[in-house]
Amino acid sequence: MSGRAIAASQCMSRKSVRAVFDAADGVGIGWDDVAELGDEQVYARLFPGRGEHESVFAQPDWEQVHREMARLGVTLKLLHGEYLDATAAAGEPAMGYDRFCRTYQRHVLVTGAASRVGHKAGQSVEVDWSGPTMELVDAVTGEVSKVFLLVGCLPFSRYAFCFPALDMRQESWLRAHVAMFDAFGGSVPRIVPDKLKTGVVKHPREGEIVLNDAYREMAGHYSAAVLPGRIRKPKDKASVENTVAHVATWVIAGLRDQQFTTLPALATAISERMEAYNAEPFQKRPGSRTSVFVSDEKPLLTELPTVTYEISQWLYGRRVARNGHVSFARNFYSVPFAHIGATVDLRITARTLEIYHGHQRLSSHLLLPEGSVHEYRTNDADLPAGDRYQAWDPARVRAWAERIGPATVIVTRRIFESVPIQEQGLDPALAVLRLSRRFSAERVEAACALALTGRIRSPRYAHLQPILATGQDKTAGLRPPREEPAEQGGFVRGADYYAGGAR
Repeated sequence: MSGRAIAASQCMSRKSVRAVFDAADGVGIGWDDVAELGDEQVYARLFPGRGEHESVFAQPDWEQVHREMARLGVTLKLLHGEYLDATAAAGEPAMGYDRFCRTYQRHVLVTGAASRVGHKAGQSVEVDWSGPTMELVDAVTGEVSKVFLLVGCLPFSRYAFCFPALDMRQESWLRAHVAMFDAFGGSVPRIVPDKLKTGVVKHPREGEIVLNDAYREMAGHYSAAVLPGRIRKPKDKASVENTVAHVATWVIAGLRDQQFTTLPALATAISERMEAYNAEPFQKRPGSRTSVFVSDEKPLLTELPTVTYEISQWLYGRRVARNGHVSFARNFYSVPFAHIGATVDLRITARTLEIYHGHQRLSSHLLLPEGSVHEYRTNDADLPAGDRYQAWDPARVRAWAERIGPATVIVTRRIFESVPIQEQGLDPALAVLRLSRRFSAERVEAACALALTGRIRSPRYAHLQPILATGQDKTAGLRPPREEPAEQGGFVRGADYYAGGAR
């Protein structure tokens, strides 16, 4: 085509067309030399150096800047200040803060690493239950039971963890977190769960978040804070939401043709699938979840505590009985006597029971063996000092009755005779004797004597209390004895009377 035809077809001037041909003739380039090259490469061959602008400012190591931005508390303002100090010491011209930020943003877009800006390494973990479940088959009965999966994800490296559980209760929730931190080899300052009752009791729009006591205690053991996601805001934990979908493919679908009869066997298979998932290369950046976790995130994790967290259960609002004990699992555990009648909370672990009043721990006990019923655990420190506190027994009750009077002794003896086991008579006998605290020992003795004259087989509190309340024990001696008139003879009615005679 002629130069005029080329200019008309490309909507450009003939002068520009001539400039291109002149440039090609000047460097000795023909069509065959540029037929396989792109537009930018052809332009660089024809017009070398044109359009290239070299900055007069000192350029920082942008890769190092990007790595520093992944650390906690690091901002572009801080890094720009350090850059100014370095250029001033070297005597080089420095760019302003606005140019520094725009150049860094251009570098991030070119390298395709924009996703790292939103998360800091080793600072948070997101957890959630997987919607899809798996199954266990009983080898004997063939019964099928559900298996729930808890998924944890570190947002920075996307390194994931999966834990199988037979239910979604408090103990399984806590046990999954402990296993997750052990698998990571460290903990993080923030835990981002869903708003579920095993973790969060109350999450108002404004005000303090109320956490489950056991969950807060577990987070405190690993030096972490719980920051639950908002209602209907899945982007608050977008990483784990995405990982849950991947787990459905890699774990549930990957093991769909296998049948498991025990939970440990299923956990081993899930662990192998998660290792393969974490080792899968990224599509948009170099490396894999495992490589990024090992190289960049694991060194920044908080070191695990020396003592492993012990799973606990909380029971609230238990009242301390008058004997200074609180009941749990049909057994009784002592509380300091000063808290008799108070309401306490119980923390139960696999081996111990701890009693709390608010945030103060009152007492601690080893749990009684499983299967024991109506047994007592009593700490000597929970009892009053001295010999004032003694356990009630029939001998001590009879001694108290003897100090009141003989009629009271007879009443208490009859109470013990009316029950098959001696311990069953302690409460009714003590109820009779404690009337002497409200009234007096003399009046209780008189009431017992009055009750015995009434031929009451087993006088108890219900029989004596009305006598004392109405004062019958005081007026019994003022009334003259009732005398029945002696019969000297009788009337004999004859046949005339019954035949209808005079009446």
